[in-house]
Amino acid sequence: MARRLFLERRTYRHNRLQDAARLLPVLGAVLLFGPVFIRSEAEQTAAAGLDAWLVYFFAIWAGLIGATYWINRSLMRDMPGEADAAPAPRGAPDP
Repeated sequence: MARRLFLERRTYRHNRLQDAARLLPVLGAVLLFGPVFIRSEAEQTAAAGLDAWLVYFFAIWAGLIGATYWINRSLMRDMPGEADAAPAPRGAPDP
């Protein structure tokens, strides 16, 4: 059984970007809900510091949007000719 030991740089980068896109929701869930479980009882009852928590959540939310945009743009740039190289459906007239 022959296995490919080497992937082209472009294919390897594309695979890693796909992996990052799949793990981004998990990272977002950990970053958004992790601190809620870490807080102590005293911190949960006090309303002080709520503004810091809101800034934290907004920063994480904005960061996830930025990361998603960057990964999506990189994935689209990596394989520019895939949509153009798709074969025409059967029965479609040739242009």
